[in-house]
Amino acid sequence: MPIDSADLQAITLTLELASLTTVLLLVIGTPIAWWLSHTRSCAKGIVGAGVALPLVLSPTVIGFYLLVLMGPNGIVRKFTQSISIGNLPFTFAGLVVGSVIYSMPFVMQPLQNAFETIGKPPLEAAAMLRAGPWNTFFTVALSLAKPGIVTAMILGFAHTVGEFGVVLMIGGNIPGKTRVVSVQISITSKRSNTRRRTGLRAAWWCFRS
Repeated sequence: MPIDSADLQAITLTLELASLTTVLLLVIGTPIAWWLSHTRSCAKGIVGAGVALPLVLSPTVIGFYLLVLMGPNGIVRKFTQSISIGNLPFTFAGLVVGSVIYSMPFVMQPLQNAFETIGKPPLEAAAMLRAGPWNTFFTVALSLAKPGIVTAMILGFAHTVGEFGVVLMIGGNIPGKTRVVSVQISITSKRSNTRRRTGLRAAWWCFRS
C-alpha cells in the first residue's frame, strides 16, 4: 500500500489541526481585522506589524521562541499552569497555539481587506435605519465580506497544513499526538519506500490545493 496506518494517522491529525486552527483564527482575527480596518488609533501600526511578523520571521525562529515562552521558565507556561491547562510543548494544544500564531497574517489580511472594501455607505445606511453596531456588523458587514472570509478560511487552512518548522519545534515527532503530514513526509523521505512517499506527498498536495 502506498499509504499505511501511520500516514493516515498523520493525515487525520493534520486535518484536525488545520480545521481547529482555521476556526480559532476566524474567531480571533475577525474582530481584530474589523478594528484595524476602521480605527484611527496610533496603535494600529503596532498591532498590524505584530500580526504580520510571521511573514518575515522563519518558521524555525518562531517555533524556537514559542518553545522558550512555553518552556519551564516561560511566561506562557506560568499562565497555563495557573489555569490548570498544563504544559503546551509536545502536545496537540501546543500545536494549535503555534499554528494560530504562525497562520494569523494569512487570515487577517483577507479579512481586513474585505472590511476596508465595504466602505462607509452601507454602514451609514444601516445606522440610518436604526440598526445597532452589533446588528450592523453581523447582518451587513459580515454579509458583504463573505468573499474575503472564504479566502481567509482557505488560506488559513492550507497554510496550517503546510507547516513544518513551527510544528516540529513545538510538537516534535510523537505519533498520533504531534506528528503531522509535513513531519511524516520528512520521515518517509529518508526511507527507500518510493511508492509510500509518493502517495503521502500526493495526499498532502491535495489538501493544500
